[in-house]
Amino acid sequence: MKDEKINELRARFMAGGMSRRSFMRSLLATGMAAATATGIADRAHAAAPKRGGTFRLGKGHGQTTDTMNPGTAENGYMVNLLQTFHGYMTEVGRDGSLEPGLAEGWEASDDGATWVFDLREGATFHNGKDVLPEDVIASINHHRGEDSTSAAKPLLAALTDIRADGDRRVVFELESGNADFPFTLSDYHIPIGMSEDGAVDWTTGIGAGAYKLDNFEPGVRADLSRNENHWDLGNRAFFDSAELLSVTDTNARTTGLQTGDFDAIDRLDLKTVERIRQAQGVNVHSVPGTQHYTFEMMVTKDPFTDRDLRLALKYAINRQELVDKILFGYGVVGNDHPIGQGQRFFNKEMPQREYDPDKARHHLKKAGYDSVDIELLASDAAFAGAVDAATLYQNSAKGTGLNILPVRVPNDGYWTDTWNVKPFVAVYWSGRPVEDLMFATAYKSGVPWNGTRWSNERFDELLVKARAELDTEKRREMYYEMQEILSDDGGLIAPMFASYVFGTRDRVGLPESFASNWDMDGERCIERWWFT
Repeated sequence: MKDEKINELRARFMAGGMSRRSFMRSLLATGMAAATATGIADRAHAAAPKRGGTFRLGKGHGQTTDTMNPGTAENGYMVNLLQTFHGYMTEVGRDGSLEPGLAEGWEASDDGATWVFDLREGATFHNGKDVLPEDVIASINHHRGEDSTSAAKPLLAALTDIRADGDRRVVFELESGNADFPFTLSDYHIPIGMSEDGAVDWTTGIGAGAYKLDNFEPGVRADLSRNENHWDLGNRAFFDSAELLSVTDTNARTTGLQTGDFDAIDRLDLKTVERIRQAQGVNVHSVPGTQHYTFEMMVTKDPFTDRDLRLALKYAINRQELVDKILFGYGVVGNDHPIGQGQRFFNKEMPQREYDPDKARHHLKKAGYDSVDIELLASDAAFAGAVDAATLYQNSAKGTGLNILPVRVPNDGYWTDTWNVKPFVAVYWSGRPVEDLMFATAYKSGVPWNGTRWSNERFDELLVKARAELDTEKRREMYYEMQEILSDDGGLIAPMFASYVFGTRDRVGLPESFASNWDMDGERCIERWWFT
């Protein structure tokens, strides 16, 4: 218990929650010798976050078609940017738990169909205006309605009413219970913007986050400066300013890290990661999480309309080879569904689909083909090594009758011109903190980001039932079945889950652990890291 207390005190001190004098006094109160307490305090002070400097982050994402509309954001650059200058009702913490954001607390009705959120006193937008219920209502309604094209529309589809209850309270009414609804409001598409006449003008760039947006050039850069009036300034926003740079060329990004032009970069080239690790002043970090690399088939386009053809493609891919040669061991094999091994309701009982050319030939015959030519579009914008992965897939499928033809397409515009447009493409997903969000975002019938166009009545039925079920074991059974349905019937080929692998310079101060819900410490590195 004493060690736990000391660790708790150290964490509070390093987070800025107590002075050095209070820290020392608390250590001595545990019965610790003065010399020992002084040593611990000195080491903690040296490691504690310090303010100052301009942080330069090179991201392997971003495109010229990016906009300030949060509902259309679909790459890691925009996730990082939005979460840096916008405020959210709730936030996902480093340990995956839900933490208060602009909402300081919430509670649900017994059936989970009514949720009441209390807004935080002192939370303001960058222009000094208080964050009020009317801003929350306008921000949420931006994603609703028949004409909405927001990726968050399906996440809020069950919302029947949203209303203010006084100056600081917002009430959400759902058509049925949702035990994970507070997690929904942490989604990066759903920040709280400043409203005027019932609507939010997202182009202003005014947010309620820890940093202010000073400049934004889509597909190039964004410049940010600390919001000195943020409600949680003691625990975040240690850099004075930040430059967020879109650098999709892996070599340019890596060179920038090694020369010190960048303080940190994401998506390290796994082919050369060990050499990068040896570079002076560079540190490499690997974080397992929910990120998965996939190939998506549009089941509304021939030949993917046939379930046996889809199964043939799933058996024709050598998953372990991809983990070994594309991820270089920084990941694990996938099972054609998007739920990671560390998640609450990962189906541990489901047999792993193995590489089996004989079964691939069998299902291809059942689909009515002796052989078929299939184009597979890929780009490094999808994931590092995507084109190589497509070539390995082509080789593993040889002899099965599946003639896979890899096609390299441009990085820029990949997420507007290729993904969700072409019938067979390489894709990366960062996953979601809870199963409901992942399934609702990409696999529910008719949602905008259902790139496979797959629709399954039983799956949709279970999706609604599982989110409303408060009994953990019953929810588990439902989510297990959903993973099986998607794996056996869907248009998703998910051969591998990839660890997040990123690099930092020596001068970057880091926490003891990283969030795993997104890359780069939950895509909140700008507000969570510091210079030593």
